[in-house]
Amino acid sequence: MLDQGYPNLEYIIMDGGSKDNTVEVIKKYEKHITYWVSERDKGQSDAINKGFARATGDVINWLNSDDYYAKGTLQRVGEVFSDPNINVYLGISRIFGNKGEYNSNGTDFYPGNTEKTIGWARIDQPETFFRKSCLDKIGYADEQFHYVMDRELWIRYLINFGIDNVKKTSDLLVNFRIHDDSKTNSFPEKFHTESLQLFGAIAQKNHSKFENCFLWPKERIKLKYDELYNIGKDRADRISNYKLLYVMLNDYAANDYDRAKKLAKLIDVSLLAPEDAAHFHEIMQRMKLPLFVKKLFNKFKS
Repeated sequence: MLDQGYPNLEYIIMDGGSKDNTVEVIKKYEKHITYWVSERDKGQSDAINKGFARATGDVINWLNSDDYYAKGTLQRVGEVFSDPNINVYLGISRIFGNKGEYNSNGTDFYPGNTEKTIGWARIDQPETFFRKSCLDKIGYADEQFHYVMDRELWIRYLINFGIDNVKKTSDLLVNFRIHDDSKTNSFPEKFHTESLQLFGAIAQKNHSKFENCFLWPKERIKLKYDELYNIGKDRADRISNYKLLYVMLNDYAANDYDRAKKLAKLIDVSLLAPEDAAHFHEIMQRMKLPLFVKKLFNKFKS
């Protein structure tokens, strides 16, 4: 962070009471830090919210201790947000760790299709920057989420502001470290469960015809910013339908044909954009072939 050389930076550190040498390292750089605290919190979402509440800048994001910005990131962010019409800036990241190195595609974004952008809602949070005034209006992280708090915040932004003021680029902004103890790497089922609970709550609130399709995790939840999710049945149907398609395609990619076929029966093709409907029909045709054919095709393709 400190090697960015960006002159207009608030650097806020929220440490959850680390027992290692974190505090000593922080104190070493204390003169460069706007605010820091090391104390027990209620989880990552709570720490994020405390940091957001202290921030006074025009643009905001959070970065976990394993990750770091690419050279010139904050300068680029400042240039992008000098346009008052930009509320969100999406770049890409370099993923590195014990399983090699590659560049991400960044946060999923589908121009002209807000419902798909919400329903698929795969966010690469470290390289997703928000105009803080937007988050001040809709609230910060929902603290009941421990794994998809960034996804819920992104969805809440999209529902309330849409996609017109979002800028997506291939700018490399973040170096994202992944290792065996990473939350993303260690708890995929918990991410999946919270995501289903989130979409189930949105569907239930708006009496979507798909509301009972998200009952795999039995516990119902009530969203903290519930009043901001009044989107109507028709829109909730389209968003829920895209979420089901997303899960189905992931099951297909994981060679779980049985679950993918069950989900396919729930999907309303009439609610999909033409290109997505065509892709759905293509996958349905592929699943008529034996699984070993797909595996063989994938082997030659790779």
